[in-house]
Amino acid sequence: MSPRVALPIPTVPRGVTEQGGDPSAGLLDRFGRRATDLRLSLIDKCNLRCTYCMPAQGLPWLSRERLLTAEEVRRIVRIGVDQLGIRELRLTGGEPLVRKDLEEIIAGIREDHPQLPIGLTTNAIGLERRTAGLREAGLTRVNISLDSVHRETFAQLTRRDSLDAVLRGVSAAAAAGLTPLKINAVLVRGVNDHQAPELLSWALAEGFELRFIEQMPLEADRTWEREATVTAAETRTLLESRFRLTPSEEERGGAPAERFMVWDKNDAASTAARGTVGIIASVTEPFCAACTRTRITAEGKVMSCLFSREEVDLMDLLRSGADDQAIAQRWADAMWAKPAAHGTDRPGFDLPGFERPDRSMSAIGG
Repeated sequence: MSPRVALPIPTVPRGVTEQGGDPSAGLLDRFGRRATDLRLSLIDKCNLRCTYCMPAQGLPWLSRERLLTAEEVRRIVRIGVDQLGIRELRLTGGEPLVRKDLEEIIAGIREDHPQLPIGLTTNAIGLERRTAGLREAGLTRVNISLDSVHRETFAQLTRRDSLDAVLRGVSAAAAAGLTPLKINAVLVRGVNDHQAPELLSWALAEGFELRFIEQMPLEADRTWEREATVTAAETRTLLESRFRLTPSEEERGGAPAERFMVWDKNDAASTAARGTVGIIASVTEPFCAACTRTRITAEGKVMSCLFSREEVDLMDLLRSGADDQAIAQRWADAMWAKPAAHGTDRPGFDLPGFERPDRSMSAIGG
C-alpha cells in the first residue's frame, strides 16, 4: 500500500478578520471550518489506570460541585443544537458510566432533540447492567475502549484485571442494538502492538468496527515520546501480515479515522470484504484541516482543539443567570479562535511552537 498523505493545513480565507464568532453562522473558525460534532465530558474520574493516560495512583478528581449538572449539560446541548448547528453528540469522560445520573442526562437530551445522534465513549465496565436503561433513555450507540482481548495484556495496560467485565459490556451493548459499535484501541510498542491482527480478527468476527488510535502526548505522566508511538504506517503493516487493506470508498468528511476495507489476504477472488478498520493518525498523518469537533470539559470549559492551551469558561455564565444568547456568543468566540493545528499554526508535536495542553486526556474528554 502506498504511503498516506496528511490532509493540508488550513489557511485563513481572504478577507477574514480577527472579529469574534457569529452564532448565526454556527461554530465557524477563521479557517472556514465549522464544528458540528460536540464532544462533551461528564466527568474526569475513571476506574481504569491506563498506562498511556494516567498514573497508577490516579489524579486529583473534580469535586461534584465543580461538575456540570444534568440540567446544565442539557442546556449546553440545547444551545449547541438550536443555535450553533451541532448535529452530533458524544458523551465522554473520564469514564461517563461513573456518573450515576447518566441515564437522566441522556433522557433529558433526547426529550429536547428526538433525532440527535447521541454516542457514548466508555471503557464498558458496568455497561452490562446499565445497557437497557441507557437504550431506553435514548442512547444511540457506543464507542468502547479495548486495547487487547488477552487478559494479561489488558491488565498490564489498564492496571486492572477487568477484561471479563469489559467483554460482558461489549456483548450487552451489541445485543441492545447500540450500533454501529466501535472499538477504540491504542497500540503500545512492545506490549500489544504484535496483537493488532488478532484484535482485528476478533472485531471482524463480532461485527464491530475497530479503530486504532496513535498514542498522543496527553498522558498525565508526561512520558510520551514520538519515537515510541506505533504509527499509522506501522499499524497498516502489522495488519497486512494477515489481511489485505484497500481504502474505503466512502467519503471521509470530518471523520478522524481513515477507513479501510478488510479482505482475506490469500483470497484474491473474494467479492465481499470482511468489514472495515479505521486508523486515527493524529501524530503522523494529522487531519486538522477537516476538523469538525468542539469540546467541552466536565466543568464547562470550551476547548476548540484537543491540544489547545486556551480554555473558555461557560460555567460562570451558566451559574450567573446569563441567557442562552450570551452563552452561544462566548462559545462561538472560543471556536472562532481555534488554532490551525495541534494548538498552534501547523501540525506536529515535535515542531517549534507546540506546547502540550495542561490537562491529560481524562480531564479533557475525548
